[in-house]
Amino acid sequence: MNGFLPQMTALLQQAEEANPCSSAGQLGNQSWTKDNLCVESYHGEILYYTNRWDALCPYIDVTQDMLNMARKPFIVYALPPDGAYGVPINDQYGLVHTASPAFWQDPRRVRKFGDLDKLYRNFHYSEDTIAGCELSVDDMYEMGSEHFASYHIHDMEVEGFIDYVRKLEVLVLRVHADNGDLVLTDVSILMPERDQVYGSFCQWNRDYKNRSPGIYACLLASRWAAKNSYRYYNLGPVGDYGYKSLFVTDYEPIYALALTEHDHPLALDTTSPLHTDFKPGEWNQIHRSAAGA
Repeated sequence: MNGFLPQMTALLQQAEEANPCSSAGQLGNQSWTKDNLCVESYHGEILYYTNRWDALCPYIDVTQDMLNMARKPFIVYALPPDGAYGVPINDQYGLVHTASPAFWQDPRRVRKFGDLDKLYRNFHYSEDTIAGCELSVDDMYEMGSEHFASYHIHDMEVEGFIDYVRKLEVLVLRVHADNGDLVLTDVSILMPERDQVYGSFCQWNRDYKNRSPGIYACLLASRWAAKNSYRYYNLGPVGDYGYKSLFVTDYEPIYALALTEHDHPLALDTTSPLHTDFKPGEWNQIHRSAAGA
């Protein structure tokens, strides 16, 4: 199979030498086993693999043992921008500089935010900060089951979120209408080491779509971040979400890596993520310092 395995062994050894503190099964906010690491993903009918933190978590790191044990093709998105792995892809994180007075004083935002506040002036707002270790999978489905179903978020990815936040805190924002309807539930990860609040997901009631509940959730989360002295609210990837442009003040590159055989059906399909997110010369590139080599 085109010499893939010997080449990958050498690349992974180089990556491990650059990160000698990494260990199999545990790294930072992440833990895994061979059985729960890989999540089945599909491009049409072509099977490939992502990881258990892919859908709901940012800044996913890797180790040599993780990459060795992963089923292939294996794609890891959202590697840390200050890490040693991966290549930049086409999409970016959109950051809201909530600590900047200029953000809040921008005339267009002042007008838009005022319009949103008028739309929700008779609604009820609550905020809860929860220790991640207190959250269960059942809690997650209570807050986001419709969102998970709509965006094909796997049960293993929900479990991955629980794993990721077990040493962190989670912000849960809710908005109710006067009649008791739950209009939106917004869940973010508090990341003080990055001075960020990361927007993980928002589930909103389709009966209230004319009130732009997703955009209002971004405003509420941005206000919470500013009030609680976080420098940034991270909107997540912005490439497919035009409405986020109202908030974005800064962009951060998203790094990713892809491990694949060059003759795998995913590699041969030019509409697959291997082509839309990567250049073929970037496949199987592990260490960031190799970029452009």
